Amino acid sequence: MTERSQTLADAVGGIDALRRLSNTFYEHVLADPLLAPVFADFSATHIEHVAVWLAEVFGGPADYTDRLGGHQALLRSHLGLRITEGQRLRWMEVMRTAVDKELPDDELLRLRVIEYFDWGTKIARDVSAGDADDDLGAPGPTPRWGWNGLS
Repeated sequence: MTERSQTLADAVGGIDALRRLSNTFYEHVLADPLLAPVFADFSATHIEHVAVWLAEVFGGPADYTDRLGGHQALLRSHLGLRITEGQRLRWMEVMRTAVDKELPDDELLRLRVIEYFDWGTKIARDVSAGDADDDLGAPGPTPRWGWNGLS
């Protein structure tokens, strides 16, 4: 069991670092022929929403839940996207590059962040097979990811 006193959100550098990570990531995603179609409805607010989501997941304030609809809203945003496993794997490659560029040079920190993305993208892929009117049930609160993975 890993013991570190700060949250992953603090360890990565807070919301500003997560904005930089999201921005770098989406610059590459939107230019990628395999991934760009998934983000056909992309808007600049998406970068901010992702940063706010990640801050909450990584132990920061519950702003995504309080202002943007929480876990249910995030899952619903993936409905109908029909994300393939190939797209998910490419997404992970692009994110690993962004993590290496934007996050502190801390092997364990980067590992935990990438583990979260691997876990989360599998859920996004599975949910994306559904349609906009599908009932997702009650997915529960926004997941929290820390130094030991899912809390």
